[in-house]
Amino acid sequence: MIAINEKYFALPMKNSVQFILSLVFLSVFNWLYAQVAPAIEWQKCLGGIGMEEAFSIRQTMDGGYIVAGYSTSSDGDVLVHYGCSYCDDYWIVKVDDTGNIVWRKTLGGSNGEHAWSVQPTIDGGYIVAGFSGSNDVDVTDNHGGEDYWIVKLDTVGDLVWQKSFGGEWTEQAFCIQQTNDDGFIIAGYTNSIDGFFSGNHGLHDYYILKLDPNGNLIWQKLYGGSGYDHARSIEQTTDGGFVIAGWSESNNGDVSGNHGSRDAWIIKTDSNGLIIWQKCFGGSSFDWANSVQQTSDGGYIVAGVSDSQNGDVSGNHGIYDYWILKLDMNGNLTWQKSLGGEGDDQAYSTQQTYDGGYIIAGWADSKSGDVSGNHDTTSDAYSDVWLVKLDESGNLQWQKCYGGSLYEGAFSIQQTSDSGYILAGETYSSDGDVSGYHSDSSSFLPDYWIVKLLPDTTTGIASILNHFVSLYPNPVQSRLTITLTAPTNQTRIQVYDVQGRMMLLPISFQNDEAQLQTDNLPDGFYTLIITDKKTGRTEVEKFVKQK
Repeated sequence: MIAINEKYFALPMKNSVQFILSLVFLSVFNWLYAQVAPAIEWQKCLGGIGMEEAFSIRQTMDGGYIVAGYSTSSDGDVLVHYGCSYCDDYWIVKVDDTGNIVWRKTLGGSNGEHAWSVQPTIDGGYIVAGFSGSNDVDVTDNHGGEDYWIVKLDTVGDLVWQKSFGGEWTEQAFCIQQTNDDGFIIAGYTNSIDGFFSGNHGLHDYYILKLDPNGNLIWQKLYGGSGYDHARSIEQTTDGGFVIAGWSESNNGDVSGNHGSRDAWIIKTDSNGLIIWQKCFGGSSFDWANSVQQTSDGGYIVAGVSDSQNGDVSGNHGIYDYWILKLDMNGNLTWQKSLGGEGDDQAYSTQQTYDGGYIIAGWADSKSGDVSGNHDTTSDAYSDVWLVKLDESGNLQWQKCYGGSLYEGAFSIQQTSDSGYILAGETYSSDGDVSGYHSDSSSFLPDYWIVKLLPDTTTGIASILNHFVSLYPNPVQSRLTITLTAPTNQTRIQVYDVQGRMMLLPISFQNDEAQLQTDNLPDGFYTLIITDKKTGRTEVEKFVKQK
């Protein structure tokens, strides 16, 4: 029997009760603290009386945000419209850190344009990708049908250059990123068969372009089989190659291992676009990927949609579910999660969060299963923005529906420097969480819906705590020293570029300092996320790499 020293452990009854109640309170508080979804800090409806849908948003170095999508309006927040009444234009909006418009640009021609992806560039400007069917006003050199249309803007949204890429039929670009050589990588699909596209494998192929910093073509690749193959997301990986996600209905050509009707199809290439490996994931029904990101362990997180209940898929709840895949560095499946309810729930965007977990955004019209709080009170199955936070093992930490009584959906999300989130999508509502809608409800046309959420308590908040790191030198050339107050063996350090890509860099620890090798980083601005893994607190710092 172990003897307990009463001097230290015996408390008066009153104090004992208070002590026990304090422990209970702290336990309950900590549980709530870890489970509560973040509230809305601010939200903005942007648009006019026509249609506006926002497909991409990123935080900018000044703390504001850049948003891309399309518009058919010429009133309200929209200054001009180039096409016919039902034709779309690129609509690029820069807002400040509270969502107020700094500038907005309409770009396009007499036919339709959709901007699907926007990223800040290291020169302080922006790169935009989508498609155009025009050959006038802002658009030149259209090849026929719809072309990839790539637009470079300066810091105030003025056009620097624009390029059209494609063949005689249809090309649509869904994702663009700046690469380590200051050029650009673009992913989408094509169904053209003329010229270069005579190498098309079937109905639609993945179509990947590598451009130099001025938009000149370095190389282009077609990947696919005899069916429909669409690329939706691309990211440069730490080895200089690329990971691509989308879907395939083929089981020949470049595609093998298809499970059924449509699979999520993930490709890893080298820096020249040569395939290193490819993997199909899914079941006997429809499964696809909308978003991919390399994770801090060198693997990948994939977000998409599934209505299968076999093969790689388990746990499906209804019509379509969020389907989240964690892959290792070789593309092998580590874990998968189906999240949703009885209805139609589709994930469009994911990012690894500062705590090593994952945030997923899309929309849900379910009111059961994993989904609660949908704002629709009718039987019409109107959707809400649905956010899901997972831990690093894929366990659900929190979920929340944001919206009004009609349709809402999110297409892009990013964790912000204050540990909150910014999301972009669409709304048809003027109630619930939504205010400022520009059309009347009878017109049933969407606005951009931009939502800033408060800091996520599951990822830690350094802003309310004492700073526990310092950086020097800043700007840095080859080695950044990070001085820590937390023990180095319980500290996680992550580096992100202006596009939100995680950079895997050599780090050495000694005593209370970490040395970050920055020799191979391109010049530019970077965000440093330092997490005390024991306490969960996170600090966000910025540094500049320059030669």
